[in-house]
Order: sequence, then C-alpha cells, then structure tokens
Amino acid sequence: MNSGASESLILAAWLANAQAWKRAVRGGAIESRKLVTDRAIVETVLSRQPRKVIDLGCGEGWLARTLAATGIDVLGVDVVPSLIEAAQAQGGGDFRVMSYEEVAAGGLHARADVVVCNFSLLGHTSVDSLLAAVPGLLEPGGALLVQTIHPWSAGVEPYRDGWREGSWAGCGEGFGQPAPWYFRTLEGWMASLRQAGLRLIDLTEPLHPRTGRPASVIFLAG
Repeated sequence: MNSGASESLILAAWLANAQAWKRAVRGGAIESRKLVTDRAIVETVLSRQPRKVIDLGCGEGWLARTLAATGIDVLGVDVVPSLIEAAQAQGGGDFRVMSYEEVAAGGLHARADVVVCNFSLLGHTSVDSLLAAVPGLLEPGGALLVQTIHPWSAGVEPYRDGWREGSWAGCGEGFGQPAPWYFRTLEGWMASLRQAGLRLIDLTEPLHPRTGRPASVIFLAG
C-alpha cells in the first residue's frame, strides 16, 4: 500500500465519517472506551498535574471538556472542520482546525505541560513528523502521552510495522469506508519516539475488565 495514498485515505475517511464518529462518542457506543480507555487517559493526564494540555487529534472535544472541568487550560487541534465545530459548540477549550503536517511545520505556536494523542496517531510519515515536533510544544519538564491500540491485542498478522486495512467495528451505526492505519509493533513505537528525540519514561497497559487483555497501551515520553 502506497504510504502517500494511505495518508490521504485517512483524511478522506475521517472527513466522511465525522458525524457518525461524533454520535458514537457522545452516545457511548464504543464499549472499550466506556469501560477502560477514556478513564485511563484522563487519569494518566491528571497524574502529571498539568496547567496546560495540547490535545492533538482532539476530535469532537470530549477529552478537552473533561480536563477543562478540572481547571486545566486545553488547546485542541484536529484536521476535520466539522469535529472542531462540534467541539467549539460544547466549549471547554480553545479548538483549532490544523493538520499534523501544519503542526510538524511549526504552525502551532503554543506550549503545554502535557501533549496528548488519544487514539489519534493513525498514519506513518505524518505521525513521525508530528512526533518530531512534540519537543518544541513541551514546557520544560513536560511530557507526551500517547494512547493507542495495544499491538499484542490488535490481532494483526504478521507482527511487523506496516499499513493495514481499517474497520469501524464496535463503533456503532452510520459509518462508511474506514481509514487505513499504520500498525506499529511495540518496538516500532519505541523507535518512532527515539527518532523524534523523545525518551520513554513509562508504559502502562490498561486491561479490559471482561477479557483480561490489554485494551490499549499508553506511552509516557519526555
């Protein structure tokens, strides 16, 4: 699968499925989020006691609203205009339409104690470029938090980095063509962080209460 074409398909899929995604998130349609992963990322962000957070790939803004309710100043960024409009309508943060390429090019003139990417890193070169820009977005002592699908629970064969077909399974009704995604092994994630000049500080594996398997993995890097 051509990397450039795949990156374009990710954007096209999210533009086309933005309203279905908003309904799924706000309607609580995704079981793993309700049971495990939403709480896991909120608690991990709060454990850093940040004053300001940048949420890259913020979607319709649920995480920003949750964090803002605790008194944190949140800047949310997403490439999908309708999702940013939905986030702005609910409030709870400063929300901007911006692509990862624009952030990587230095277009986001902001710094924060925590930069968080919650299930929002789907591409290959776009993600590597974005990660390389993260050190410039962090205040001294700041940290990057990435929550993503646990490579061991993704059911992907063979177990090596590469493009895979996407799916909206478990997200509810109303979705169209899914976005492809670039699968990274644990080693692949570590290499991407190192390449970006980031050092892994901690790694946690939130467990699904019904399956006992990792529902996700959260990388903490600085």
